[in-house]
Amino acid sequence: MRTIYLDVFSGISGDMFLGAMLDLGVSKEILTSELAKLGLEEYRLHVSRKQKSNIEGVKFDVELTEHSHDHKHSDDHGHSHDHEHSHDHEHSHDHEHSHDHEHSHDHGHSHDHGHGRNFSQIKELIQQSELSEWVQLNAIETFARVARAEGKVHGMPPDEVHFHEVGAVDSIVDIVGACIALEQLGKPHVSASNVIEGTGWVHCAHGRFPVPTMATLSILGERGIPVTQCEEPHELVTPTGAAILAQFVDSFGPMNQLVATQIGYGLGTRDNQTRPNVLRAVLGEAPTNLTVDWETDTIGVVECNLDDLSPEILGHTMGLALEAGALDVFHTSIQMKKQRPGILFTILCQVEEITQFSRLVLLETSAFGVRTYETKRFKLKRTESSVNTTFGSIAVKIGYLDGKAIRITPEYDSCRELARKHRVPLQEIMGAFATAQHSLLGESHDSGTNSDST
Repeated sequence: MRTIYLDVFSGISGDMFLGAMLDLGVSKEILTSELAKLGLEEYRLHVSRKQKSNIEGVKFDVELTEHSHDHKHSDDHGHSHDHEHSHDHEHSHDHEHSHDHEHSHDHGHSHDHGHGRNFSQIKELIQQSELSEWVQLNAIETFARVARAEGKVHGMPPDEVHFHEVGAVDSIVDIVGACIALEQLGKPHVSASNVIEGTGWVHCAHGRFPVPTMATLSILGERGIPVTQCEEPHELVTPTGAAILAQFVDSFGPMNQLVATQIGYGLGTRDNQTRPNVLRAVLGEAPTNLTVDWETDTIGVVECNLDDLSPEILGHTMGLALEAGALDVFHTSIQMKKQRPGILFTILCQVEEITQFSRLVLLETSAFGVRTYETKRFKLKRTESSVNTTFGSIAVKIGYLDGKAIRITPEYDSCRELARKHRVPLQEIMGAFATAQHSLLGESHDSGTNSDST
């Protein structure tokens, strides 16, 4: 199976990723022509071969043609050398001066609706282009990860998150370019080493914050990606880099039976103190059973058999467990000893919460003991979006497998709210959703409305 392994020993940024992909053989001409389909004219691409810590690779830069004398995107991982760590991340609203793509497209976006683009506008820009369906889908969902993270920081819906004009342009180039590059390389499976981040502080539009930044932590945390900090006194993982990892990487850890056929290096700008400022990408072949395009995690299970508990107490306990943050709570009819009918009461939870929920079951039910274990889940990659219907917008969850949207599920609460608002049967709202869902997935996707309970 064609595989790219990202060695994130020195972090990752959007332009370092593109530099590594170009070093693997992605055509600059094709990348440029595909990006031109967006209709943006505010930038020029610069691709050059350079060295960083005696390692030769590709340096990828985006130069903005408007105000280009003071707006140069070099990489969100490398900054001018007169900006040391606590000074080199000035995520101001008018960012992008000599510190080479200082994340303000992720952090320092403006909320002035007269400037820049919000996520909804960027999504429309991508959808209206002639880019392939695969590139459009993945670019929008990668951008959505950043928008959701920023929305959490600012307490606003993702579609309303505004990106500063400058930041929006280089973010679009990085994210859409990353998707174009992977498509050029044959849509390989992507795996990565464990994510390494630096230490220290950054100055951003939100104030002075420790590394990792809020957006980076949120993006990685949403996907369940662990982060380990090293002694490098700089930010190593940018929000754009984190979003690329979250969108495309199937698994994290050491290489496993990967036969390397080509190695590419994407170069940063800064000279790090403890490690080369490079992203290594290894292109090769791996056994087909090693990588699958879905998400995995490990959860805890707490369960017990009950045959003497009243339905009222059972319902009460289920409610308490859900209020306490259980992933799911359910009961199953079983036959117990002495031919008595009973139930198997089960709580799914985070592994670290097994003790908490075991105590809850022993306190609230008639059980004298509980069984606990950890189990692995395989899950479709999922994102949140919305579908416009004749009754209004319905919140939905979209499930992806092998980069394709295969399932779209309307959120019950959103449908119920519209049914109450318009005083129509819930099934009428569901019917309107079924009619409108192709506007999100496209006519080629046969989507269901199944529950995603896990």
